Amino acid sequence: MHAFPYDERMWEPQHDVLAGWDWMAPSLYELPGASVEEWARALLERVPDEIVAVGASMGGYLALELARQAPERVCGLLLAGSRAGADSPERRAFRDETIRTLREQGVDAWNPDAAPGYGADDFVRATQALRDRADASDVVASFAGPFVLVVGEHDELLGVDEARAIVETAPDGRLEVVPGAGHIVGLDQPGRFNEILREFLSTWT
Repeated sequence: MHAFPYDERMWEPQHDVLAGWDWMAPSLYELPGASVEEWARALLERVPDEIVAVGASMGGYLALELARQAPERVCGLLLAGSRAGADSPERRAFRDETIRTLREQGVDAWNPDAAPGYGADDFVRATQALRDRADASDVVASFAGPFVLVVGEHDELLGVDEARAIVETAPDGRLEVVPGAGHIVGLDQPGRFNEILREFLSTWT
């Protein structure tokens, strides 16, 4: 599950690792609703089997919500650059400003590098979902399966110390710090991220 404001195409460097797996990489902007909870319900209806959830940033928040709603079906979690807590008041204010910019000036004025093919309304819904998501610290603390949190050495949104604190609450948690990477580890250092992903998936082979 992809990060914001990317789409499922951000996972192209991981396709070779996923060969042989029954996998899907949905566009979150095309899921119904404007909340992480609604997105999770839609995906759980779409995928009736057990799930190993991999998510980057926004996608990681959705992975945690999948584990909240269906803990018996989510076997493992690999998150990249995703914190467990809800948005701080300062971060919520930043999201509100993003929504205003999108509505008043459009996508190109806000972020010309955002995933092509989507309009301001799509990114507004995603921003609302990010802003209003619930604290998932309890999900991490109760998750029984393998939990891996990947963070870039230079991640400007999730620091290494915060990431370590999150992992320490997980019953079966592991932290992977990727040198030279920022917030989107899978794009910044795809080789190292692929190694982590391959090792993680080997749990189920």
